[in-house]
Amino acid sequence: MDRIVASAPGPDVLDVGIGTGVAARPFKAAGCRVLGVEVDARMAAFARAEGFDVEVAKFEEWHPAGRTFDAIIAGQTWHWIDPAAGAAKAAELLQPGGLLAVFWNVQQAPPELAQAFSDVYRRVLPNTPFAVGPRNPLDAYDHILGPTTEGIRATGAFGKHEQWRFDWTQPYAKDEWLDQVPTFGGHSRLPQSKLAELLTGIGDAIDAAGGSFTMGYATIAIVATVGDHRRTDRPDPAS
Repeated sequence: MDRIVASAPGPDVLDVGIGTGVAARPFKAAGCRVLGVEVDARMAAFARAEGFDVEVAKFEEWHPAGRTFDAIIAGQTWHWIDPAAGAAKAAELLQPGGLLAVFWNVQQAPPELAQAFSDVYRRVLPNTPFAVGPRNPLDAYDHILGPTTEGIRATGAFGKHEQWRFDWTQPYAKDEWLDQVPTFGGHSRLPQSKLAELLTGIGDAIDAAGGSFTMGYATIAIVATVGDHRRTDRPDPAS
């Protein structure tokens, strides 16, 4: 977040898929003015409760009413956006020198626990990507990162684009991890009996590993810049 703020030419930020506002909060804390676009009115209500202005629309069809931005961010959401149409829309909305910064958190459990988790999914939900054995977690994001980059390149509007990576870790007790599992992609649609079986199996695997573990993460950001000069008619957000 700090690097995006430092690289943007000004403080006006558009958060695509603002959700609960979790990705927007550090930008607001840094003095940015954040506007959210959110396709789900229920999620928009969460962000509004956090003090954010949010407009409900599909990003590709959203009408900005003449507004432009210094940075457009998307935390864990850009894979829901058409990569070509989304990049073209972003290019239209960004000031010269503005940033499109889209990012995801890629997780990697300790090898033995990753295998145990895969075994549980293979037993309970054998036809899902979660049932695939341990592998380089970034490989699972190729189908997201590749089209995202191609969509940016196809616009011809971005002077450069690059990929940033930030590695970090987060410890979890069993109950803390089990609270997260139902929020994973597709899990909210599982029959309650399947979800309960899945949580029991994952909980047993964590118990066998000592009741807690440390998850490794890599935050991967694709960042693209419109134009090649910094605006001078707006104050620096750090000033």
